[in-house]
Amino acid sequence: MEQIVRKIFIANYDDLPVSLGKAVVIDDKELAVFRLSNGNVKAIENKCPHRGGVLSEGMVSGEHVFCPLHDWKINVTDGLVQAPDEGCVQTYKTTVEENQVFVEVPEK
Repeated sequence: MEQIVRKIFIANYDDLPVSLGKAVVIDDKELAVFRLSNGNVKAIENKCPHRGGVLSEGMVSGEHVFCPLHDWKINVTDGLVQAPDEGCVQTYKTTVEENQVFVEVPEK
């Protein structure tokens, strides 16, 4: 069964700072949105699986964000925590259309 998604406007592309996170709330979900140095925009769950650190406040390096609490390294493309730590966060598909950034979230 195919999941139905909604495409939600979250920001203008030019308003997203490079290599810094932005917290966005959609319904009951809080997302961390990142404009990477390569120009790609990624969105993940804004909560580290370790102790719930706010990932949008973490340091960004390449395709990874470091949790501000205990420095866990999380890939913003696939959501996987990097070894030696373990875990993952939910990822969300993003698109950029005419300078507008959208994220896809499951229909309620």
